[in-house]
Amino acid sequence: MARHLYSCPLRWSDMDAFGHVNNVVFLRYLEEARIDFMFRLAPGDGSPSFSGGSVVARHEIDYVRPLVHRHEPVTVESWVTKIGAASLTIAYEIKDPEQVYVRASTVVVPYDLAAERPRRISAEEKLFLQQYLAEEPAAA
Repeated sequence: MARHLYSCPLRWSDMDAFGHVNNVVFLRYLEEARIDFMFRLAPGDGSPSFSGGSVVARHEIDYVRPLVHRHEPVTVESWVTKIGAASLTIAYEIKDPEQVYVRASTVVVPYDLAAERPRRISAEEKLFLQQYLAEEPAAA
């Protein structure tokens, strides 16, 4: 099972008054990794996969330990834990080699922007997603 790795820079503005990355900013990190995974890594040049739009139906996030600002990026590991007919679940860990800061998951629904409604996952998309399909790791 493959995992998508995204190197996410920390910004000075990500910090809160307590000197660590604000809880809301972690959702932005997840979004950056998800977009990199679903759109930049979508199969084939000119493929319509994942290009029609998607919406977030649900986020779950566990804050494991505080992350303080630094110059080195963190790694966001992403993988797929569920593929349904019209939704998928992406799991994440925001981490360094020695520790995990956040564990999270997002339910994503492909969306037809022109028709203004959810759509089914295409065969090409499903084939791509299956390369990243695995169960979530046990909480440490």
